[in-house]
Order: sequence, then C-alpha cells, then structure tokens
Amino acid sequence: MKNKTIKISASLFDKGKRIDIFLTEKVKELTRSNIKKLINSKKVKVNNFIIESQSKKIKENDIIKISLEYEVNKNLLPSKKPIDIIYEDKDLIVINKPQGLVVHPGAGNKNDTLVNMLVGNYKNKLSDLSGGMRPGIVHRIDKDTSGLLVIAKNNFTHSFLSEQFSNHSINRRYVALVWGVLRPLKGTIQTLITRSKKNRQLMTTDDLKGKKAITKYTTQKVFNKKNIPKISLIEFQLETGRTHQIRVHMIYKGTSILGDKKYRKKNMKFKKLDKNFDEILNSFKGQVLHASTLGFKHPRNSERLEFKTKLPNKFKKLIDYLDNYKD
Repeated sequence: MKNKTIKISASLFDKGKRIDIFLTEKVKELTRSNIKKLINSKKVKVNNFIIESQSKKIKENDIIKISLEYEVNKNLLPSKKPIDIIYEDKDLIVINKPQGLVVHPGAGNKNDTLVNMLVGNYKNKLSDLSGGMRPGIVHRIDKDTSGLLVIAKNNFTHSFLSEQFSNHSINRRYVALVWGVLRPLKGTIQTLITRSKKNRQLMTTDDLKGKKAITKYTTQKVFNKKNIPKISLIEFQLETGRTHQIRVHMIYKGTSILGDKKYRKKNMKFKKLDKNFDEILNSFKGQVLHASTLGFKHPRNSERLEFKTKLPNKFKKLIDYLDNYKD
C-alpha cells in the first residue's frame, strides 16, 4: 500500500460548512461519494480527532487531514498491444474495445486484459482511484460486448467522470440484434436488478430487492426472413448502468440478444435455420451487442463531448446478410 495524507486548513469563509461539502470544494480529485466512504472508513480527522459524520460543521482554523491508501500492484504484466483510440488528450482516453477483451484482471485472466495494455502503453500516467488492479478504469463493459469506454489519466478526471456516471448524466447508447419483436416497438423498461440466487455470476430482475435499472429502447428495424426467425435491430439508451443491464432486461421481456450464451431465452430451438446465417452468427463468439455512443462533459471546461463508433465488421456482416437475404 502507498499512503498519502492531504492536509487542509479552514478559513473564516469555510466556517459553518458541512465537512463533506468543504472537502468536495477543496479536493478536486475526490467526489462527495468518495469523501463519504472515507469518513465512514474513519480516514478523516479534524484537529487530530476522527470524525464519523459527514454533516459535521467546519470551524475557522480547523485542520482537516485525509488519509488515502493506494494499492500498488507490481504483479500487473504490461502489454504493448495496440489500443484502438478514438480520442485522447492530457486528461482522458476514449477507446473502442473489441469483443472478447476483458477490461481488468480477475479470476482466470490476469494478464491479457485492457488494463495490461493501458499499463504497457501509459505506465503510471493513469488514475488510481479504482485501486492498483484497475488503473484508469472509470467504468467497464462486458468481455463479449464491444464498444466505447472512457479512461481517466488522473484522479481529477476520474472523480469528475464518476460523478457523471453516478448522477446518470452520461449518454450511453448501445445497439443489438435481438430475437423476435419487442412490444411495444419503443418504450422504457424499469425493474430492480439483483444477483441471481441460482447462479451468483448472473443477475436477474426482482420485484422486491435490488438496484433500480432503467433502459430505454427503440426498434430500428425488424427482419422477417424465410428460414430465419424474426430478428430486431434495437438501440438502447441506459438511464442507469447495472451489471448486465441490457441482457437482463431482454430476458425480462421474454427474449435475448443473438449470441448471448449466459442470458438466453429458455427452450429457444429452431427447426430450420439458414446455414449461412448460422455460420456468421457462430463466428461472433458472444452477444451481438455494441456500445455505439458515449457522451459526457469534459472535466477541464465542462464542454459536452459526444463519441460514436461504427459497428464491428462481424456485426455489420450479420445486418448486411439479413438486408440482402432473398426468400
């Protein structure tokens, strides 16, 4: 562990402020939620006394100390593999993650991840608010989902972006091919999502417990071809960002995303399936889901940035085949 102590003196103008608000104003690399966690972990002192309430009021000449611990992980194996960069400046990187790439090390995969590539290409020029195993990582998308991710180069940027994810002001849009037709063709899905009791690696909807999850969707096209089940091209907009949210919400609607092996509609068997279509789909090696749009405010000037990326070749190949398929 690497320790760091931040020391701040309160002035006359700070008198009467809540400590969480005071620290949010003074320490730009920490969000209010970060500060709340630090207070709950007894990492904040006022005049050398640990405080336990974020509503404590500041007095003039108070000395506030914050103890930060950063995990230094020397076991991350750097990789020099190239990263598909859409945009980069001194504060952040927007990348287009390919399908099949894991975002950060975990059980079963400690070396061949995006984090290893980031460490290999940027060394220590990444934020560390997510810990030593996840430098730069503000959010993630599933291994078999492709598309846009934003990476933070410093803690100020990380904190600023995290706040936007927390208050749901990030514009995140995905496109997917889904079995069947969603009714209505355009709508909003709102449920609670929690971990499945049957399989702890999966998520599920629940009527009573879990975190609120909101997904807006629009059907862009319906393909109705002979020897191919009905398929819909859907654009999703995430109001929240729960684990596997879109995939879980498709199961909730009685269907699933093409190629999804984990969240698959039960008893989904086809008597006849076009051979060529089946071959293209099986080459996909995962769900046909792509994070196509990512929009947020830049940490330095609050300018609104919006990024879009083209569909991966295999995704486009599926759509082209459906478009040109002749009954």
